Amino acid sequence: MAKIAMIGAGSLVFCKTLMSDFLATPALAGSEYRLMAKTHTRLDKMDSFVKRMIKDNGINATVVSTTDRREALKDADYVVVMIQAGGVEEFRQDYEIPLKYGVDQCIGDTMGPGGIFRALRHIPALLEIANDMRELCPKAILFNYANPMAMCCWALGRVQGLQFVGLCHGVQTTMDLIASYTGVPKDEIDYQCAGINHMGWFLSLEHKERDLYPLLKENFEKPGYYVNEKVRAEVMRHFGYFMTESTGHLSEYLPYFRKNKKALDLYCDEPAFGGESGAYYKYCAMLAEKFAKTDPLSIESTELGPRSAEYCSHIIEARETGHPFRFNGNIRNDGYITNLPQGCCVEVPIYADRTGLNATVVGNLPIQCAALNMSNVLVQGLTVEASFTGDPELVMNAVAMDPLTASVLTLHEIRDMVTEMLAAEAVWLPQFAGKKLRSVPTISIPKDVKRANVPVDPALAIANRFMKLAEA
Repeated sequence: MAKIAMIGAGSLVFCKTLMSDFLATPALAGSEYRLMAKTHTRLDKMDSFVKRMIKDNGINATVVSTTDRREALKDADYVVVMIQAGGVEEFRQDYEIPLKYGVDQCIGDTMGPGGIFRALRHIPALLEIANDMRELCPKAILFNYANPMAMCCWALGRVQGLQFVGLCHGVQTTMDLIASYTGVPKDEIDYQCAGINHMGWFLSLEHKERDLYPLLKENFEKPGYYVNEKVRAEVMRHFGYFMTESTGHLSEYLPYFRKNKKALDLYCDEPAFGGESGAYYKYCAMLAEKFAKTDPLSIESTELGPRSAEYCSHIIEARETGHPFRFNGNIRNDGYITNLPQGCCVEVPIYADRTGLNATVVGNLPIQCAALNMSNVLVQGLTVEASFTGDPELVMNAVAMDPLTASVLTLHEIRDMVTEMLAAEAVWLPQFAGKKLRSVPTISIPKDVKRANVPVDPALAIANRFMKLAEA
């Protein structure tokens, strides 16, 4: 029977969802679940609830709980990771420090200063788990749910011999929306989606060999549809393809939608998660405060309903039974998308069965889609390299290349902001211990300054000549 290690089982909402899925899967009867968290505060609550679910539903399963990660990993077949290094407090700094400088984030867990610093906190923790797995359960598959997905999986892709996949629900939940926007049942739509996490492109959408894109695009020219998906609709209108992320997420990954009040008022004026400043942090802070006062699992129903939209239980079921399951997953780009860099993280269709996880080759994305992906991939690569090398200058470079940050701040402002964030979150950033960002002073230019006796840029010289001629 399957041995499944749940690393980060203190996640009361997410761990509960996945455990409900596992226990509702007949093929996983008899499995052993190892719940692991760093402290007993939430772990004991999850342990008690899972045992109640097993008892109340007559499930054949066993549960053990531990604060020892190595104990949870020993001989495991599957490892599910759902950590949040630093918790809500560091998330607060990811949001509030950039906002002080003028970078307004909605979600802040994938791109932007918030996503970059979350990656810098998560990568060391993920590498520790991966290295333990190489020793204690070398044949196990790691399922990563920790964001920022692309940066975390890019780092995991550097671990020799590690079997892993990053899982998100962007594709399947967007398909629910596409079904409603076109009036076609979801299970009758044939589609191909590929790109990077949180920026996956629906390259084809068909119903019984009929292209659904003309209908989708026609509907999004109607105010009633457009108002629901302003940012995603604008991207499709200008770049030609629908993608996996909503206004709140997508508005952060591009330079067009959050750079000033005019853009925010135009595109991000919807309620929470539609673009509101700090929407996800405020939601997480509210839950943390609520859970500190009450135990929501003590009053939660133990009834097992239909499985959620999460892929994990279906993938493990496919591995255990041999019945194939198709999903979109995040993996190392070993030629799957040919116009994105080798070794980066891509999100592509994958088939799971008894033989393992079998990714499909997509080939080239439409060039404009690849270009938009690359604006994020470059930031991801710099962030991963910064974490591996412990070079704080690369952190500054990554934040400086971030599309939203670059649309708002100067390089000096970015350096000041990164310096403050590195200091504020230092306890969670061991790779930068003892290292500081260089101080680059502002150069003051007197009004009567004389140019140095060096050659002038030829283009500037020609421009000056034409300006003088024009004045004459």
